[in-house]
Amino acid sequence: MITAVFSFNTLIMIGVVASAVCAVFFKNILSSVIALAVTGVFVALEFIVLQAPDVAIAEAAVGAVLSTAIFVIAVKKTTKKEDEEK
Repeated sequence: MITAVFSFNTLIMIGVVASAVCAVFFKNILSSVIALAVTGVFVALEFIVLQAPDVAIAEAAVGAVLSTAIFVIAVKKTTKKEDEEK
């Protein structure tokens, strides 16, 4: 029997896989970082569905926000150096 929770869980997992595949195959690094952040949001949502709100908050804070900010700062700083060398 397929329940609403099972269907929602399946949609979240499809979102996780789709955003992870997009993160790998995007040509633009910044787009890949944003797709990775979306993956973190989907994972946090999955933890909420699994009734683990403490883990969901930690995943949302670290996986979706903090690591994305660090990656974006790193990309912006390295892009400037590459542009200056050309």
